[in-house]
Amino acid sequence: MNLFSSPLPLYSSSLAITRLPALPSSFSSYKCVSRIVLRRCVKEEKEEELLEGMPKEYYDDEWQARQREKTKELHRRRQQEDEEEERRTEEYREIGLRLKEYPEEDVVKARKLVSSFIRAAEEVEERIEEAAEKGELTELVLMVIWNRLDLARRDEEKDAIRSLDLLYRRVETEILKREATPAMRLLNDLLIMYDGFDFEEWLKKCKKLMIDAFPREDPFSILVPPGFESFDIDKHQGPLRPSLEVDDTLLRVDFVREVDELLQEVRSEQSEVQNEPGFDPESVANRLKQQQKQQTIRQVEALLDLAIGLNW
Repeated sequence: MNLFSSPLPLYSSSLAITRLPALPSSFSSYKCVSRIVLRRCVKEEKEEELLEGMPKEYYDDEWQARQREKTKELHRRRQQEDEEEERRTEEYREIGLRLKEYPEEDVVKARKLVSSFIRAAEEVEERIEEAAEKGELTELVLMVIWNRLDLARRDEEKDAIRSLDLLYRRVETEILKREATPAMRLLNDLLIMYDGFDFEEWLKKCKKLMIDAFPREDPFSILVPPGFESFDIDKHQGPLRPSLEVDDTLLRVDFVREVDELLQEVRSEQSEVQNEPGFDPESVANRLKQQQKQQTIRQVEALLDLAIGLNW
C-alpha cells in the first residue's frame, strides 16, 4: 500500500487536538465546589464567632477604640480615688498624732471633759464656767475639740462642724477671759453688752459700768485709798493701811493704756489683710469676717474715747 496515495493524511493538526487525552469531566466542577466550600467555611467561622455571645459592635474598630478610652478613663478615676483615700488616711493619721506629745492620762481627762460639754446641750454654758473655776480648761482641751472639729470637716458633717466650732470659740473665750488682765476682762464684758441695734443706748450702759468699775479720780479719792471712804480722821490713830483686797483695782489709766495698745496691734494686722475677690462661699465668708472685725474695732474705739472723757 502506497502511503502517499492514502486518501487521508497521516498527520492533521485538527485531528491531533481531538485525539489528545481528555481531562476528566470532574476537574472544572472540583474548582467550583472548592470555592463554594471555602466561602461556606469562612461564613461558618464568622457565624461561630458571633454565636459566642459577643455583640456585633465588638467587630467594629471605632467601637473598640471607644471602649479602650473608657477603660483608660476608668483606671484614671480609680487611681484618683486611691490617691484621695491615701491622702485622707494620712490626714487622719496626722490628726491622731497631734495628741502624742501630751501624757495619756491628761488626754483621757480632756476627752471626757469635751464629751461632757457635748452631752450638756443647753447647760453647756454652766458646765464650761464650772470647769473654768476648777482650772480644767487648758490648751489640751482646745486641742481635743480642734481634733474633733477637723475630723468633722474631713467627713463633711455640717451639723457637727457648727456645734464644735461654737464650742471651741466658747472654751477659748473662757480661757482667755481667765488669763486676761482686769482691763481686758472689762473690755470683753462691755462688748458683750452690745445687742447690735441701739449703739447710743449701749454707750450709756458702758459709761455707767465704767463709773462703777473705775475708782473716782478726785482729790479725796486720791488721798484716801479705796475702803476708807467712811473713815473719820479725827478719831483715827496710827498710819493708814489699805486692805490687801484692793490689789485688783482697775484704774482708768490702765484701761486706756491696754485698750490703746490692743487697737494699735489689731490695726496693724488689718492693714495687711486684703479682701478676697469673688463670690464663692469661702471668699464671701472671709469678707463677712473682715466686716465683723471692722465693726468690733469701731466699738473698741468708741469705748476708748468714752473712757478718756469719762466724768464722775
